Amino acid sequence: MKKLILNLFLILGFSSVVFAQVPKGDVLIQNATVLTITNGTLEDTDILIEDGKIKSIGQNLRQPNNVEVIDAEGMFVMPGIIDAHSHIAGTSINEGTSQVTAEVSMEDVVNPMDVSIYRALAGGVTSIHLMHGSANVIGGQNETLKLRYGTTNPDDLRFEGAPRTIKFALGENPTRGGRARGIQPQTRMGVEAMIRNAFNDAIEYRDEWAAYNANRSNRKIAPEYDLRMETMVDILEGEILVHCHSYRADEIYMLMNVFSDFGIEKLTFQHANEAYKVAPELAAFGASASIFSDWWAYKLEVYYSTAYNAAILTRNGVNTSINSDSGELIRHLFHEAAKSQKYGSLSDNEALRLITLNPAMQLGIDDRVGSIEVGKDGDIAIFDKHPLSTYAIPQMTFVDGVKYFDINTDVADQRIMIDPESTIEDVVIFSREDHDMCMHEESIVNFYELVNEEK
Repeated sequence: MKKLILNLFLILGFSSVVFAQVPKGDVLIQNATVLTITNGTLEDTDILIEDGKIKSIGQNLRQPNNVEVIDAEGMFVMPGIIDAHSHIAGTSINEGTSQVTAEVSMEDVVNPMDVSIYRALAGGVTSIHLMHGSANVIGGQNETLKLRYGTTNPDDLRFEGAPRTIKFALGENPTRGGRARGIQPQTRMGVEAMIRNAFNDAIEYRDEWAAYNANRSNRKIAPEYDLRMETMVDILEGEILVHCHSYRADEIYMLMNVFSDFGIEKLTFQHANEAYKVAPELAAFGASASIFSDWWAYKLEVYYSTAYNAAILTRNGVNTSINSDSGELIRHLFHEAAKSQKYGSLSDNEALRLITLNPAMQLGIDDRVGSIEVGKDGDIAIFDKHPLSTYAIPQMTFVDGVKYFDINTDVADQRIMIDPESTIEDVVIFSREDHDMCMHEESIVNFYELVNEEK
């Protein structure tokens, strides 16, 4: 009887593993111009993807049985675009009740039914970095996702094995929130103090647990478990990658000094409009920058910006990516990368790296995605023209070899959850209320003003 029960548990356990697996596809793409990113441009080339992985790259590849064939003659194939700063597919963005909320995680609020996922796929995007907002100095942990649209299970979108990341924020977003709530920090110098205090608290917490674990025999009571401090310790020990909302050069330089003092090496600055002013310092530290191509002047602290930012950072050896921070702009990241050629004369490959391999490196997933290489995931996008052309239109997008977007089979309504009372979806070209609100601190302040009025 015990053996029967054991076998039953094994069968059920194996079944749960099988059914939890995400789809993996097989496809042979023929006669394409392949933009590999790491191995140049390959003309008239085939790509064979089997079981979700790139198996072969070359000419006249043999077609395996029962594998879909796509004739991409005259088309361009590139690695799936990666957005290192996104807020789509999240049911909530900010946990603004404290200036340090390292214990919360975006993995708890992933919404696989957000139609923005499909729209991103239509722009050739295959992976995103779902980030916490910038309402506080040390925000929540982020989540790296693959855009496997069509499922209702949030776990199916999770990028398996991706490193943990967390959101920090400098400047007006946390300081204006602090002033609205009457708490620290209310100034830029207070932001630095808040970060240093949080790390010092984490060191003290780590030391208390180390002392307890080293001498358990004396029957001392264990220190109180604190998930916030556990997360901060993981940052100190390099197990979590920090991505920090930033604009001004002085604050960017400040945070590098703070991280140097605490021995933290893994750091990516998000937005980083004035990063060009401290490009050599960023390169010397080993920090990365994930920036806009030409967004600025939407508030005072982002007036000193330039569309040459990406080129200056790249020329100084800083790993640089271009992100969207927008549910609309995410569909045009290949256009955003193209701007780096007008402003800075980056090569085709350097420009495409800004939305493929470079963000993959910033997220610690470049061993899986970001370039077209044998053994990497079958995450690719097919364009009718060179993706840096203003006339280019994405034709198909694959994740793990599975086709999630095809312009030829696109239907009018791709929503997973449809309101039965609605006859047509409300369409708004741009709505500030629907925007992710990461860049603008006004929404944070207005929230707390509304709360105070209700009190």
